[in-house]
Amino acid sequence: MASTPAIFLATLVICCSLSSSHAEILFSSLKKSLEVTVKHRAGVLMAGEDTLEIDWFLNKTFPAGTDSAYKTIKLKLCYAPISQKDRAWRETEDHLKKDKTCLFEIDSTPYKSSNNKFNWTIERDVPTGTFFVRAYILNGDGHEIGYGQNTDDKKVNNLFDVQAISGRHATLDICSVVFSVFAVVSLFGFFYMEKRNAKASK
Repeated sequence: MASTPAIFLATLVICCSLSSSHAEILFSSLKKSLEVTVKHRAGVLMAGEDTLEIDWFLNKTFPAGTDSAYKTIKLKLCYAPISQKDRAWRETEDHLKKDKTCLFEIDSTPYKSSNNKFNWTIERDVPTGTFFVRAYILNGDGHEIGYGQNTDDKKVNNLFDVQAISGRHATLDICSVVFSVFAVVSLFGFFYMEKRNAKASK
């Protein structure tokens, strides 16, 4: 009969093995089985204002049954290489747990092979940069097993630019102008009253 320490050690090894297999999911191991398209207005998009229309569907070149284990689609906003340069906190890593390409969650929804559409208003905290959209496919255990994106593998086509919200707001600018006008009028009023009082005292 196995001793208690031996059983404990075996259990520990199995648990570590399972944990390791979960933690070491590599992006390069995922199948690109989804087609993703993104529609938006022309020009630079404004954070907090403009909207992305995202569509995704199963790539028809894959055989039937490819998506039998697909349970969830997780949409993410991702940095293009030009917006990652010299920024280690946005660095791409093959190890998904360490990858910082896609830092912005867009939506998470149950998987369907077709007729998928989601309209997303770019969130106010999105910084200025160049982006694309990626859809991760998750299985029943919540592990990534596939993906799709609206750009090519080198991430140079179909990108879009976002302008972050500036520190100033239109309402603040209006208030600033009104306050300045009020201050000038008050100053002239003060000098007028001073001159009037001076003349009255003579």
